[in-house]
Amino acid sequence: MKSHQWAAIGCFFAGAAVALGAFAAHAFKSELSEYALCIFETGVQYQFLHGLALISLGCWQSRVPSRLLQAANVFLVLGIVFFSGSLYALAFMSWTWVWPLTPLGGMSFLVGWGLALVSLWRIRN
Repeated sequence: MKSHQWAAIGCFFAGAAVALGAFAAHAFKSELSEYALCIFETGVQYQFLHGLALISLGCWQSRVPSRLLQAANVFLVLGIVFFSGSLYALAFMSWTWVWPLTPLGGMSFLVGWGLALVSLWRIRN
């Protein structure tokens, strides 16, 4: 995928996080327990932060093409889907079977950040 496409995906995730956060603060507040709302908000925070990371890494990749940055972006997207997605499912549907996806998403985030670190460390001026 091209660098600008990764940045666009990051914009989508960040924008969706803003919308989800607004819904949580207003529409969902009366429907969710305090615990479920906290779980949901954690998913929104991680989605937003990693959406911004995708935008940043996509922009960086346009200047310094790298397979490692490409892979880092894939893992960040997987992290958003598994980590934040599982938290949304837990908050709204109490699907306890999705719990294993949460640490899988967390590991995806860690792998993505690790790949980004190695890729950026290897850049030669």
